[in-house]
Amino acid sequence: MDSAQDRQRGRPADHDGRLVAAGAYAVLLVLGVAEGLIGSFQFSRVVGPVPLAALAFDLLILLTCVAAAWGMRRPLGGLMPAVGWFVASFVMAMATPGGSIVITNSGPGRWFLFGGAACAVAGVIVGFIMWPRKRGR
Repeated sequence: MDSAQDRQRGRPADHDGRLVAAGAYAVLLVLGVAEGLIGSFQFSRVVGPVPLAALAFDLLILLTCVAAAWGMRRPLGGLMPAVGWFVASFVMAMATPGGSIVITNSGPGRWFLFGGAACAVAGVIVGFIMWPRKRGR
């Protein structure tokens, strides 16, 4: 069908839907980067017997990945924030040539980095289990 006919019938053209989906995936990637960056600076805010802030950021990336996969109805929706989180968090965990580091090798730092990585992977796995890729059309 012609895209003009689709628009007259109230249906968006197929390429318009793909453009919107690509934009949504890009926003999810940026959301993951933002969560990783904010968490990298705030993971040690609430420290007691248990690093509550680090655990809260871990839970946040898990919920973000599951909600994104649910919202997009595709596993890729859950993968995009996880990729953004991994990139931001692990870049912030690397030392600079001057020796500065943002995510320290402390209890809360390990909980944030390794717990967040486990939660991001778990969120992606939930996305692949709940919304498997459809075969064919």
